[in-house]
Amino acid sequence: MKRTILLVDDNEEMLEFISDDLSEKYQVLTALNGQEALDILKDASIQLIISDVMMPIMDGFEFCKIIKTSFDYSHIPVVLLTAKNTLQSRIEGLELGADAYIEKPFSPEYLHVQIANLLANRDKIKDYFAKSPLVHIKSIAYSKSDEHFLEKLTEAIYDNLEDEDLDVEHLAKIMIMSKPTLYRKIKSISNFSPNELINITRLKRAAELLAEGNNKIYEVAQIVGFSSQTNFGRSFLKQFGMTPTEYQNSKHR
Repeated sequence: MKRTILLVDDNEEMLEFISDDLSEKYQVLTALNGQEALDILKDASIQLIISDVMMPIMDGFEFCKIIKTSFDYSHIPVVLLTAKNTLQSRIEGLELGADAYIEKPFSPEYLHVQIANLLANRDKIKDYFAKSPLVHIKSIAYSKSDEHFLEKLTEAIYDNLEDEDLDVEHLAKIMIMSKPTLYRKIKSISNFSPNELINITRLKRAAELLAEGNNKIYEVAQIVGFSSQTNFGRSFLKQFGMTPTEYQNSKHR
């Protein structure tokens, strides 16, 4: 599936030019100012934002600040475009949390590379988190609010590890969030569905217990919510590329 990019610029010719250029690789949604873009964000799942700085109603700096301080959107990378080529303008954009700052006029190829790098780097971080038994979920946070959310989420899962039926509905009640909001936030930050993230969190807790070496494998399986040691072993192998026995032995040589 194509990633979705939100493009924000009050210049309709520029909007059309960039949109056409990006549309082969990405699904592109467009807005003429920051306020219009915020309205789109309420209903669409966006993987990256490109915004002009000089716009009426709400300029790019204010828009970027709202994105980066918002619980719902702070994980989305923001690329700012501007004709202002002063150092102070660049510093202001980066201080507001912009992930990249591109001066007009710019090369379309340069924009493509910036987008690809931002998305690829985030994918690598998410992949490393998922495949590494002891890497903490905080490693995929893009902001303090994301970090706080992920810590609270992990704590909620840990408190209910033995509940085999723990799912997004139960988790949403614990987190005091609507099911769609929780699903969208988890999916955006981690690339996983809530149920997939619950399973990974179970397995990472299992890896911690196996590394400590105080429990037998069947006990660890029960502690983290697997009714069957066989299912636990299969899930652990699929996630981390080694069996629980191999992992435990590697930690106690």
